[in-house]
Amino acid sequence: MYKYFPHTESDIAEMLERIGVSSLDDLYAEIPESIRFDKDYNLHKSMSEDEVRSYFKELGNLNHPLISFAGGGAYDHYSPSVIAQLIARSEYLTAYTPYQPEISQGTLQYIFEFQSMICELTGMECCNASMYDGATATAEAMLMAIAHAKKRNKVIISRTVSERVIAVVETYARFHGVVLDYIPEKEGVTDKAAMEQMLAADDVAGVIVSTPNRYGIIEDFTGFSESTHAHKTLFIVNADPSAMAVLKTPGEWGADIACGDGQSLGMPLNFGGPYVGYLAATRDLVRKLPGRIVGATKDVDGKRAFVLTLQAREQHIRRQKANSNICSNQSLMALYVTIYMALMGKRGLQEVNEKSYAGAHYLCDKLLATGKFSLCFDKPFLKEFAVRTTLNREKLLKHLEEKGFLAGIPVEGTDDALLFCVTEKRTREEIDNLVSLIEQEG
Repeated sequence: MYKYFPHTESDIAEMLERIGVSSLDDLYAEIPESIRFDKDYNLHKSMSEDEVRSYFKELGNLNHPLISFAGGGAYDHYSPSVIAQLIARSEYLTAYTPYQPEISQGTLQYIFEFQSMICELTGMECCNASMYDGATATAEAMLMAIAHAKKRNKVIISRTVSERVIAVVETYARFHGVVLDYIPEKEGVTDKAAMEQMLAADDVAGVIVSTPNRYGIIEDFTGFSESTHAHKTLFIVNADPSAMAVLKTPGEWGADIACGDGQSLGMPLNFGGPYVGYLAATRDLVRKLPGRIVGATKDVDGKRAFVLTLQAREQHIRRQKANSNICSNQSLMALYVTIYMALMGKRGLQEVNEKSYAGAHYLCDKLLATGKFSLCFDKPFLKEFAVRTTLNREKLLKHLEEKGFLAGIPVEGTDDALLFCVTEKRTREEIDNLVSLIEQEG
């Protein structure tokens, strides 16, 4: 008996005939021999469960774990161990899809709670729970602005937004016919005067900025909302949700849309993701949100219940007309950060950022005191900051890696700048050890 239904010889023959090739070898004929794998796989023929566990334990011992002082969109925050136990409880392991509320109450409830908590963090009025990651959520925000404007197909984005986010937004823009332009940066922050000049043509559907930005700087968006709205343009803020516990929220800045990545809400680094995105907006834009929105109601017995309140039917019947053609629910990850937020609470999230702030400024002061570093920008920062160094950057990073530290990220477009990050997990002893190793370098 097969554990799955394989293709039969007749199935394969029919498919090959349909695509116009005579054999499977012909199907892959265009792949060069030089890149084909033609060896046996290095796999044992059979192992017992105990042998498999021992084998993978040996492989795990080959890893070289590093103490992370790197950020750039993925942060080494504390993850309470209880989360792994809670997300496996049967209350939540209901049907993946929430279309049938009578059997999906667990799924519907945590999506509702996720939406509610993100709204509170960002200061927005409504939120969905269907974003793949922060970069694609930002791209979806761009498409929302275009859909809202109707007759405008131009969006402008600040150069202080993460270059990885910009790259994804550029891809979406290219294939959706969106004209994308860039607001220059000035001393590490968005050039407001340049933005206002670009808005003057009255052809911009949306403006995208971020806080903290790609350099870790906390940007001041005073007057941004007024400037964009004066030209009937949507104001979009890509924001670190954890940082919103202590910073002014997108809602307080007058944003129409808030978006970003939920990784900073306790999610492990997981080799770089993907994590889970969020997309929140004002009530006026609720029907432009892609994906699904869950609401609370009462059942026939008057008990609290949850239902799929709103979703874009275009996702199913008119894909080319849809706001989003790829909109993964990321349900398990939404559950993860929801439990994290519930466990931490307001005070816990504030403490996470207060400790991160204190550690980052302590490291910054220690680096400047060595005489080998200087701040790239004299601007306020929370948990990461950019510095220039007189040391050989690549040699320094390699040396620190050998000593067990992932010490920072090279700032793109420079030869001497590094982005350092400190979260609440980094101890003063770890910071002192890092600085001591740096002082030993030429």
